[in-house]
Amino acid sequence: MKIHHIAIICSDYAISKAFYTDVLGLKILREVYREERQSYKLDLGIDDHYVIELFSFPNPPERPSRPESCGLRHLAFSVENVNEKREELIEKGLKCEEIRIDEFTGKEFFFTQDPDQLPLEFYEI
Repeated sequence: MKIHHIAIICSDYAISKAFYTDVLGLKILREVYREERQSYKLDLGIDDHYVIELFSFPNPPERPSRPESCGLRHLAFSVENVNEKREELIEKGLKCEEIRIDEFTGKEFFFTQDPDQLPLEFYEI
């Protein structure tokens, strides 16, 4: 078994679409507007590997609290160079936490967040 995709509901489709494609660099695999739901569905990939399904819905509820509420805690992306990725995201206007060291693996990682405050982790390969 393996993970097929991760679904995210955003509050502002245009802002989140730009964030995940222009800032994070995910590739648009398919985009559809579902009139009956007044909802966009955007399939995003890393290269051609389908990973995120981004939805827009009218008036979605806010995320309960961060980061210790029940449910999805954060998304983690693996990167070859944590320092370079952090600097790249800072240059694109994101606030990134300081780099930490995983006490169990010794690998570097840091957190930032998407436009709806969903925590995003970038972890050394």
